[in-house]
Amino acid sequence: MFNLELLKTRLSQYGAAWLIAFALSAVALVGGPWLLDLDVIDLADRVLPAAFTLIGLGLIVFLAMALISGETLGTKLALLLLTVLLALPLLWSPVLAAVGAAWLFDRSIEYSAAYARFRIVVGDLVYPLVQSVFSGALFETVWQLMQLFAGLVGFVSAFARAWPWIKRLLGREPAAA
Repeated sequence: MFNLELLKTRLSQYGAAWLIAFALSAVALVGGPWLLDLDVIDLADRVLPAAFTLIGLGLIVFLAMALISGETLGTKLALLLLTVLLALPLLWSPVLAAVGAAWLFDRSIEYSAAYARFRIVVGDLVYPLVQSVFSGALFETVWQLMQLFAGLVGFVSAFARAWPWIKRLLGREPAAA
């Protein structure tokens, strides 16, 4: 059987991790050019590898905790599947911040070596799967769908994580008479 409460907790933690990775990367990439007198593309080449490393370490720790826990085999497999499915959207969060920062500074993110490496690695991983299902001409469409999926999953999970805080901030609704 599955421990649904643990799975909900892990999804909530994923949402928090996505939001934190995006926010920290965005702050570094938007504030960094003014504070460090660096171009946003040069800064992206420094921030993205650090973010990928921290996210990767976090995923490894998460998997290790899941595997050594006293949960059932079904819960462990669900946590493993959840980690595999959500790893790419989680890694996309700092990249999305870099794309936004490059747009804000009117620069092309394609000049970033870290962004290019990320896109190449993801392409190398996804391309054989896409090639086996579709023709190679649709790869760009699949890439755009992955970006949309990653952004949507991150936004929904971050919103779900922040919703209770927003409700407390707005106050309680008046009782009906």
